[in-house]
Amino acid sequence: MFENIPVSVGPMNEGERIRKPDMYVELAGPKSYGFELVKVDEAEDKIEVIGKDLDEMEEGSINPFAIIIKVKGKKIEEDLEGVLERRVHEFLNYIEGVMHLNQRDQIWIRISKDAYKKGLRLKHIAEVVQKLFKAEFPFIEKCDVIIITDPDKVKEELEKAREIYNKRDERIKSLRDEDVDVFYGCIMCQSFAPTHVCVISPERPALCGGINYLDARAAAKIDPNGPIFEIKKGKCLDEKLGVYEGVNEVVKEKSQGAIERVSLYSALVDPCTSCGCFEAVVFYIPEVDGFGIAHRAFKGETPLGIPFSTLAGQCSGGKQVPGFVGVSIAYMKSRKFLQGDGGWERVVWLPKELKERLKEDIPKDLFDKIATDEITNVEELKKFLKEKDHPVVKRWVEESEVVEVEEETEEEKPDLEAPVINLPGEFLGLPSGIRIELYNAIIKAEKIVIYKENGKKK
Repeated sequence: MFENIPVSVGPMNEGERIRKPDMYVELAGPKSYGFELVKVDEAEDKIEVIGKDLDEMEEGSINPFAIIIKVKGKKIEEDLEGVLERRVHEFLNYIEGVMHLNQRDQIWIRISKDAYKKGLRLKHIAEVVQKLFKAEFPFIEKCDVIIITDPDKVKEELEKAREIYNKRDERIKSLRDEDVDVFYGCIMCQSFAPTHVCVISPERPALCGGINYLDARAAAKIDPNGPIFEIKKGKCLDEKLGVYEGVNEVVKEKSQGAIERVSLYSALVDPCTSCGCFEAVVFYIPEVDGFGIAHRAFKGETPLGIPFSTLAGQCSGGKQVPGFVGVSIAYMKSRKFLQGDGGWERVVWLPKELKERLKEDIPKDLFDKIATDEITNVEELKKFLKEKDHPVVKRWVEESEVVEVEEETEEEKPDLEAPVINLPGEFLGLPSGIRIELYNAIIKAEKIVIYKENGKKK
């Protein structure tokens, strides 16, 4: 099937990471632009490369990139476009020496030096994608694969692609989570994030932004044994947080027991796991008891003093980290967005570009009260929120009143010395099945000193 391809092709190559020293070129990604798109259209099994191929690119360079796949078949409906499109991630990662991340207009691809030396070119990548689509989905009768690296052409087609993405997202808006008995799960990213299970509901699209509820439903029907599957949501255990018995059972099974409980609508209490393909990260800022959100295109620093890349590393890989959760842009437009934590009234910071993008979805009375990346640290953020009378400021007042009551009654209590816990030198962490959670805690230390057992400083 792949006799003409100079590198190996198959699932054994999934999960391959290409670090910068091993990279021949980078395509699209955070320092350039590009997209992937599947369209139901006229097709004739054509392969085309518009612009430079790999052997015409400078080693170490970063280049615009687009891949457009046109599929034709009597049984193919337009509703399947998003489903088929998400499989591009899987198929490109089947190719030795190719690393593909993200989706839609956020794609990030690296080609390794070894693969290039073996003779891999863009025409080979297009051929692999074409053959895999036709092999995996027999209802595809014809398939064109067009790869574009010409900068102007990529920009031109990118705007058209974004119109199609928006059209797909609009289809789902009238459907609510309460209207259905079944959600869907996706484990497509488990090659990179082994314990990640993405739960997709009408009001919570996949965090990659590439698959909504209708896409997932279609995917499960056309490929019942594929990475997208049905989840019977079962009994609702907490309506506000979005906790469902059936969802918990499936997440536990598919995460190999690593994750036992998830809240679909919270970033603080048992948040959903995050893979690494998310469009944005919601992060908790304890000093203001609110949330910031940074999206993948944001290149600056958040009020925490760290950029998106560091935030992404905090919660990616299938980890469940209270206070951090990956989300899609579409989920921010949902009625269920952070419902368990207070919704938009708890959001205090957004990059300006993202804020403008969400202008029609952020409550009008809150829009001007949310800070942007012009605010670069927590002290400035506090000042801004007070001046704008953001709803979170009331939470500070309530908390300070509680503290004052505690201080008034403290005199009646005998002086207590804070306990000191000495851990044994061989301590390697908590036993299996035990965890400690701190809520609304702020831990500060002027310095940390590490001692050897003999008491001398290390």
